[in-house]
Amino acid sequence: MASKPILHYFNSRGRMESVRWLLAAAGVEFEEKYIITQKDLKRLKNDGSLMFRQVPMVEIDGMKLVQTRAILNYIASKYNLYGKDMKERALIDMYTEGAMDLNEMIIRYAFLPPGEKDASLAQITRRARKCHFPAFEEVLKSHGQDYLVGNRLSRADIHVVELLYHMEELNDSIMANFPLLQALRSRVSNLPPVKKFLQPGSQRKPVEDEKFVEELKKNFF
Repeated sequence: MASKPILHYFNSRGRMESVRWLLAAAGVEFEEKYIITQKDLKRLKNDGSLMFRQVPMVEIDGMKLVQTRAILNYIASKYNLYGKDMKERALIDMYTEGAMDLNEMIIRYAFLPPGEKDASLAQITRRARKCHFPAFEEVLKSHGQDYLVGNRLSRADIHVVELLYHMEELNDSIMANFPLLQALRSRVSNLPPVKKFLQPGSQRKPVEDEKFVEELKKNFF
């Protein structure tokens, strides 16, 4: 029996949360080894586990994968969440990159000083409403299918739905004018492995509070 993937990261969302979402959607159980202190991070660096001396890092299939996109690409390929041909993969990559661009802004938002948060949130909300959400809504409208690419679940759907949840945490009315995205979120959320991941007590991480962010910045950045 193959061993479970092991995720090495802080006990927080950050860039590992998309990995958790993708593994969960694929129905793959995984373990986590949290980096709690500088000693934990130094140990990984010194034993050669981190090629570029930074996390996230995932142990899977005898490899120690770093770089978030490389990790996600491998998982998507391994668990058939990457389309059936090159054209579908190109679309999946395009939609994924769009979702991750906005999600990266949300990750950075958590670490901003209080005085910069209002302006950042306004920018994130504007980009979601005026650019990203209309684009994804139009894709769904253009083909009338259940999923973004090829009418089958792909990593693009997972990353977009993760983004929708994160955006709703920042603005609970953000989805009001996007019925097809609402339907996609509901459809993906009701898939048994995703539904399980969304339940309390799962390995999904909560929003980082200010105290946690300050401790993380003090200890590691």
